[in-house]
Amino acid sequence: MNTSSALDHNPRGQQHKPVEIRLNRDDNKLEIDFENGEKFSIAAELLRVESPSAEIQGHSPDEKKIIGGRKNVAIMKLMPVGNYAIEIKFDDLHDSGIYTWDYLFELGSNGDAIWAEYLKNLEAAGLKREP
Repeated sequence: MNTSSALDHNPRGQQHKPVEIRLNRDDNKLEIDFENGEKFSIAAELLRVESPSAEIQGHSPDEKKIIGGRKNVAIMKLMPVGNYAIEIKFDDLHDSGIYTWDYLFELGSNGDAIWAEYLKNLEAAGLKREP
């Protein structure tokens, strides 16, 4: 999905703007190049378990759900949301949540720390990554 033509202006006060978004089906990752030169490759599993949907994030930090069993989740489809975000449809049929450019930048920039926290919470909840 080349977003360069659809991203001529930056609504909603976002600080980051991608110039290209690619779905790497072989590695099951979303690859994003931002206009500031940063490039990220974000695993589908991380995108799924950190979905920005209210179903996963809740309405406060105390309501956030820990999702297990998504080690092999794949991205089926990317859908643009205006010119500020994408929706992702996963093969487990989860498709709610709007991934803004800033949220994708945050996942790319801090992916290792977010992943470590997820693994810690997964273990504490007695859940596994495997389906």
